[in-house]
Amino acid sequence: MELLTIGAFAKASRLSPKALRLYDELGLLTPARVDPVTGYRLYAPEQLDQARLVAWLRRLGMPLARIRHVCALEAGPAAEEIRAFWAEVEADTAARRDLAAFLIDHLSRKDEDPAMPPTTKPLGIRYAALSDTGLVRESNQDTVHAGSRLLAVADGYGSKGAPASAAAVDALKSLETGSFPAGPLLNVLEDAIDQAKQAVHGVSGLAPSSEETGTTLTAMLWTGSQLALVHIGDSRVYLLRDGELFQITHDHTMVQSMVDEGRLSPEEAASHPQRSLLIRALAHGADSAPDMRLHDARQKDRYLLCSDGLYTVVPAEDIRRVLSGISEPEQTVRELVALANGSGGPDNVSCVVADVVELQR
Repeated sequence: MELLTIGAFAKASRLSPKALRLYDELGLLTPARVDPVTGYRLYAPEQLDQARLVAWLRRLGMPLARIRHVCALEAGPAAEEIRAFWAEVEADTAARRDLAAFLIDHLSRKDEDPAMPPTTKPLGIRYAALSDTGLVRESNQDTVHAGSRLLAVADGYGSKGAPASAAAVDALKSLETGSFPAGPLLNVLEDAIDQAKQAVHGVSGLAPSSEETGTTLTAMLWTGSQLALVHIGDSRVYLLRDGELFQITHDHTMVQSMVDEGRLSPEEAASHPQRSLLIRALAHGADSAPDMRLHDARQKDRYLLCSDGLYTVVPAEDIRRVLSGISEPEQTVRELVALANGSGGPDNVSCVVADVVELQR
């Protein structure tokens, strides 16, 4: 068998000699033979397919450790792994796109002339919140908050789930009072999330070491014309606008990631036994990076923040019907909780409803 020099192999595989030397050191692409005198690396022609696969995966931006894993698989599982990787890339790109939009919008507004009179009537929010234990659980681990600036739902889990969710929401309550701290809004929200993480870690440190304790956190901050969203976990925000219901958060669950990757249908996900397994949460060792975005408020918009105790048992059409048909937020949250309990109430259920309304001068 005629072996190829590293130069010839590099040219044929479209990998540089420097890259080939690195991949050899990492055990990713080992030469067929190393000349004992010169130390030159020599490669077999049949190694070209793997080398080209490595080159293509690097062009995708796949980390070397993951490439090593893919190259060790048969063709079918390797294809599934690449599909899963690309779904993660697209999800990350979407998150960064939201962040870019957040920054562009926020900085554009800062550049507006403050001397210019507002062209629209001042808006505010009216709101109500309700949390219920449900009909099966012994205690309520959810925490809700609704105020003139801050709306929040947290769904705790583990033996310290209730204090964890309460700590997360309490850490955000400083945003209710006074003016915003100095600095851009994005920094304000990040600081608040960091405080929430620290508060939850302090609580979870009291739980048994073998037990996971943490919480989701989904909150919206009213800025006067917009609602800034921060979201970690599988509590949700819905927007009712012009009679249509939109889910504006993305569940951070293992099952949702499988839907994103095309490995499950939404219908299969709804009944999957691991549908509540979180991949992001406020907890020790968990990915706690929040989704963040800004939503321009329109008069007559209605927002619903809820824990999974609502949407897992109440169909979206029933949620839309209640949000559309009941005008007062207090009655609306009572009816939503009643629907969840009427469907068996298997989990704690929490709802916050906020209407965007014109302020009276």
